[in-house]
Amino acid sequence: MVIHNANNFRTEYHPKPSKYQIGFATKLLTIGSCFSENIGQKLQESKFSILANPLGTVYNPISIFKLLGQAKLDQSKFVEVGSQFYHLDFHSQFTGRDQKTLETVLNLKCKELTNYLNETQIVFITLGSAFVYEWIESGEVVANCHKIPQKKFKKRLLSLEEMTTSFYELKAKLGQINPQIQYIFTVSPVRHIKDGIVENQLSKSLLRVLCYELAKENQVDYFPAYEMMMDDLRDYRFYKTDMIHPTEMAEDYIWDKFQHTYFSEQTRKVVKEWSKIQSSLSHRPFNPESDGHQKFLQNQFKKLDLFSEYFNVEGEKMIIQQQLI
Repeated sequence: MVIHNANNFRTEYHPKPSKYQIGFATKLLTIGSCFSENIGQKLQESKFSILANPLGTVYNPISIFKLLGQAKLDQSKFVEVGSQFYHLDFHSQFTGRDQKTLETVLNLKCKELTNYLNETQIVFITLGSAFVYEWIESGEVVANCHKIPQKKFKKRLLSLEEMTTSFYELKAKLGQINPQIQYIFTVSPVRHIKDGIVENQLSKSLLRVLCYELAKENQVDYFPAYEMMMDDLRDYRFYKTDMIHPTEMAEDYIWDKFQHTYFSEQTRKVVKEWSKIQSSLSHRPFNPESDGHQKFLQNQFKKLDLFSEYFNVEGEKMIIQQQLI
């Protein structure tokens, strides 16, 4: 739903509640571009059951789908850059001084992801770019070039058909281990202007059409984060100084819309109250041993019991107990 407010000179978008409602017991997984990491972090802070971007930032659909369905590592994609080893299917945060060490780490991360997918109810996927780099040596799409000379790669735009086919292959594969998985797609509001302004719009348009086609499936939904940034906020004051990434204010705005789309009214109330508790616990007192602060801690400790029916608060209780005299 779009509402035009003449008083603030903007058109505000109000998403309808989705049929895929998220509760604190819902097993969630986020994967994809840095926007998935941002939403994942907010879900973690709000005490949802989530595995957030476990394999690092990935931008293109082919690599995202491949990682989700990763059965075993492609040995041909281990590369040595400088004195470090990397893998072309994974983010550069995963590195090792030798291939064996890196392989061990990646196998553990893939196993963690596979085990989690057995119980996952919702997979939240953020698509960043339809442009990909192919490793000329093998002709395969890579997730990260790891600063290897560009001459070793071929840059191209994915077709709608190959992206769609790749998702259906993934869906069939994951359906064998967990047929209950539901997918929420979004297109990242981060601008990939290194590709060029015209090229970025072309890329985002393809990703949006892909989401439209996939959302025709019963198990797929679309969250319009990209549209909120482009048409609702629609102002450079909502971008950081790099003019590429949304500001914290913009991220919070989209997070609020996300809550109204996927959370019940009761869940939103709990998230709001928990945010107040977090702010209180992060407060640095002038005098930790004062009677006033000790009473404050005791009140916070009692308040934590109110949240215990929704999620585990033992960690927060322990922090308070350590400060009580």
